[in-house]
Amino acid sequence: MVDFVLNGNAVSVEVDSSTPVLWVLRDELEMTGTKFGCGMAQCGACTVHLEGQAIRSCVTPVSAVAGKQVTTIEQIGAAALGELVQAAWIEHDVPQCGYCQSGQVMSAVALLQSNPNPSEDDIDSFMAGNICRCGTYIRIKAAIRSAAAKLA
Repeated sequence: MVDFVLNGNAVSVEVDSSTPVLWVLRDELEMTGTKFGCGMAQCGACTVHLEGQAIRSCVTPVSAVAGKQVTTIEQIGAAALGELVQAAWIEHDVPQCGYCQSGQVMSAVALLQSNPNPSEDDIDSFMAGNICRCGTYIRIKAAIRSAAAKLA
């Protein structure tokens, strides 16, 4: 049994402690906004926040989140910064197919939490682990810059 806080609610799951958080979220807790992309922490589609830090849920065992706070895309918009980033995504028409976007948004929020005024290099560096097969990187960067400007 693994107990943790998911999107502000205490949850308990009876799974093998080595089960990746991604599969616990999707299969056990029916939180399907977090996506499977590569299974090797290379694409970022599975990004969630653990105690406010962006992690790749596809390679993080559920034992690593025991007793901790996990936030997913389903809840990120409830916080002011998450809402701001999601609004910037809409304003800049970021999604094309949309598959990677939950991970992109989660990473962008983590970036702006740690650095509310990122440079172009900061954005490139922080977001480098998030792959968009549709190539919407210019719109992603514009949305991050827009959200950062509204924070200032």
